[in-house]
Amino acid sequence: MVTEIFGLCTLNFSAAESVISITVTDCWASFAPYLANVVCCPQFDATLVIIIGQSSKYSGILALNRTHSKHCLSNVGKILVSQGANDNLQNICSFHLENLTKASCPVTDVDEFERIVDSSGLLAACGRIDPVNECCNEVCQIAILDAARKIALNGMSNTDGASISPDLSRRIDDCTNLVLRFLASRLDPSSANSVLRGLSNCNVNKVCPLVFPNMTDVVKECGSVISNQPSCCKSMESYVSQLQQQSFLTNLQALNYAASLGMRLQKAKISYDVYNLCHINLKDFSLQESGCLLPSSPSDATYDKTSGISFICDLNDNIAAPWPSKSYVPASSCNKTTKLPALPTATSSQSGHCTEDLMFTLLMIFSLVITMLL
Repeated sequence: MVTEIFGLCTLNFSAAESVISITVTDCWASFAPYLANVVCCPQFDATLVIIIGQSSKYSGILALNRTHSKHCLSNVGKILVSQGANDNLQNICSFHLENLTKASCPVTDVDEFERIVDSSGLLAACGRIDPVNECCNEVCQIAILDAARKIALNGMSNTDGASISPDLSRRIDDCTNLVLRFLASRLDPSSANSVLRGLSNCNVNKVCPLVFPNMTDVVKECGSVISNQPSCCKSMESYVSQLQQQSFLTNLQALNYAASLGMRLQKAKISYDVYNLCHINLKDFSLQESGCLLPSSPSDATYDKTSGISFICDLNDNIAAPWPSKSYVPASSCNKTTKLPALPTATSSQSGHCTEDLMFTLLMIFSLVITMLL
C-alpha cells in the first residue's frame, strides 16, 4: 500500500501504486547499484514519468516547477525506501530535479499539447509496442521524436526546415520527456510501464556500464609475443576480476564489452586471442559470484518472502568470449548475423528456450534466486 506524503507535492501516488511496487523490487536496497543500468534506473525513470502523467489528468499540466520537483522527488524516495528500495536512487540513477520540470520545452499544458500534436497518431504508434520490433523499426520512437520536435518548435520563427541547432536539439530532448508523460496519462499505469520499459530497453544495450580498468599489466604480460602464458593469464584474470565487482550486464552488453576490450588490447599490440588462451567467458564480465548475464530485454526482478529477490539470467553456460575481428560489427538484436559461439545443448537440469527476439539460437534460461535475509 502506497503511503501518501503530501506537503508541497500534489502528485497522485496512489494512481501508480502497482508501478511503485515494481520499482521497489527492481531497486531493492542491496541490489540497486548492480542492477542500475539494466533494470533499476529504467524502472525508476518510468515510475516518475507515470506518476506525473497520471496526475496531469487532473492538473492539466505535464511538468512540475522546480520547488514542487524537489518535494515530489523527496516524497517518491521516501515511499520507495519505506518499502525496501535503496535510499540513494537519485544518485545511483543520476536523476536531477530538472528531469521533472519542463526544462527548456515551451509547452506544458495538456490542451495546448493536443492542439499541436496528433495525439491519436501518437497513441496508435505507442499505445502498445513489440519490445523487439520497436528497437529495430522504431515506429513509436519516431512518433515520439516527431511530437517532441513539433512542440519544441512551437513559438519559434522560421520553423519550416529549421536546422537542428544545439539549442533546438536540447529543447527536443526536453520535450521528449513531456511526450512520454502525455503517453503515460493516456494509458493505464501497467500498459504505460510496459511501453516505457520497452523503449528504454532499446537503449540499454547501446551502452555498457563497466569502467575499463588500467591495462598496463595485461599489456606488459601479454605482449605481441607471449613468452609466458601463465603470467599473461594471471594478469588477465586479475583484470577481469575488477570488472566482476561492477555491475550485471545483458548478454549483448557483454558481447560488445568483450569486443571493445579486445580491440583496445589489439591496439596495444596484443594480437593473440587471449580470451581463448586464458579461457575467458562472456559471463566473466558480469558481476560475480553468479556470473549472471541478463537477457537483452531484461525482465523485472520478483520478490517473495520465501526465496527473496529473483531475476532471470541468460547464457549462464560457459560461452567463450569472442575475440574481435577487423570486420567486427557491434552485437545487436536487430542484426541477424549476431550469433553466439558454441552454445551447448540443454541438459535435463537446464530448460532450453529459443528466443527469436534475440536472434540467437538455443539460449539457456534459468532463474537465479538470491535469498535475502529480511
